Amino acid sequence: MEQPAWQYDRGASEPSVIPAPARTLVIDLEGALLRSELLMEALFSAPGRMLARFGAGGRPGMAALTDILARAEIDYAHLPYDTDVLNRALAARARGEKIYLVASRFADHAAGVAAHLGFDGVVAPADLVAGDKLPFDRVSVERISERSRPSLKTSSLKTSNLKTWAKALRVYQYAKNTLVFVPAITAHQMNVATLGSALLAFLAFSACASGAYLMNDLLDLAADRQHPTKRHRALAAGDLAISSALLAIPVLWTFAVAASLCISAAFLGVLAVYLATTIAYSLVLKRKMLVDVVTLAGLYSLRIGAGAVAAGVMLSEWLMIFSLFVFTSLALIKRFSELSMREGAGLSDPSNRDYRITDLHIIAAMAAASAMNAVTVFSLYLSSSAVTPLYSRPWMLWLLAPLLLYWFGRALMIAHRREMPDDPIIYAFRDGASRTTVAAMICIMLAAI
Repeated sequence: MEQPAWQYDRGASEPSVIPAPARTLVIDLEGALLRSELLMEALFSAPGRMLARFGAGGRPGMAALTDILARAEIDYAHLPYDTDVLNRALAARARGEKIYLVASRFADHAAGVAAHLGFDGVVAPADLVAGDKLPFDRVSVERISERSRPSLKTSSLKTSNLKTWAKALRVYQYAKNTLVFVPAITAHQMNVATLGSALLAFLAFSACASGAYLMNDLLDLAADRQHPTKRHRALAAGDLAISSALLAIPVLWTFAVAASLCISAAFLGVLAVYLATTIAYSLVLKRKMLVDVVTLAGLYSLRIGAGAVAAGVMLSEWLMIFSLFVFTSLALIKRFSELSMREGAGLSDPSNRDYRITDLHIIAAMAAASAMNAVTVFSLYLSSSAVTPLYSRPWMLWLLAPLLLYWFGRALMIAHRREMPDDPIIYAFRDGASRTTVAAMICIMLAAI
């Protein structure tokens, strides 16, 4: 029961008012208020800078690392706070209660969080138990911790469910890896052995890509939390523990290697090139203007090359040239969509990309040019002698050209209207008109065989 604001002293000759001690709310920083680990937040606030400081410190060891992490520059404004706990604290503040954080490590960071949220200070767990060094009266203390909030057991970072993992691993992005089936399909090698190898290749690329996505999200934590949509990613939102992601990455990559060895050593080599390029993209290449676009197009085309290696079919040079222009156009559309979204939201130029909102027009022009080049290459392929051995009715393939023009034109228009929030390839799987167009293309190809 809440104490009254005053009480009478019965022993006095006249009743006197004795003020009751002010109520105080203490909140565990880790486990209650923060939906993440402070140690990991410090490490991934600027991982490149942290490693550089550790290498230049001259004092290797855990003590040196702890000292460096204690001086890390954490963006306290965008940390993943528990909404329920924060709202409860703000309500207590509105009632005039004092609020303190309980932190057992990184006292400076805890003080920074307290200052940002307007709390009164930080106390250590040992002081809270002893009670002799507290800046408040223990009688009026109410504590919010993980133990006192059973609901945290289902929503905290420790018990992320399958939906959270699927979101973090970006299972929906596995649609891109269906490109490994393209060489076997276009070469008309649709037997069980070939499709089985392609399926293994699909699983290997999916596991490898998921590990790369987790690594990329760890490196981009600070930037993602300032992004209007990427801040909802599992790691950025605190739905998945950073330590769990660090454990999952080697597991995923080990599975990818095992699946690759079941295919061939050559396929493992292609997958290794893909992973090395992906890591280079996450660390450096994605911050280079147009280099990121060429790299993305190359990674898409590499999936097709890997599919040819897995299926044991000859890789068509027409297919690779066509793919390069297609994926360059889609990568440019993706950049256009991201920049136009920032322009519509009134945001500044992206901090982790070497693009400016004023680049929108040239990016749109390059995307359209790449798309038209892809249609031109496809038309030249239909006019070549390479078509005749594969199709009994090659003239029907000319019906694909207007469908390609329609789909690329539609994608450009949708992006220009700021109605393409997803990756263009993922958008193609979700968009009804795109699915209809792709189904029509497949029917035409089957009829031409």
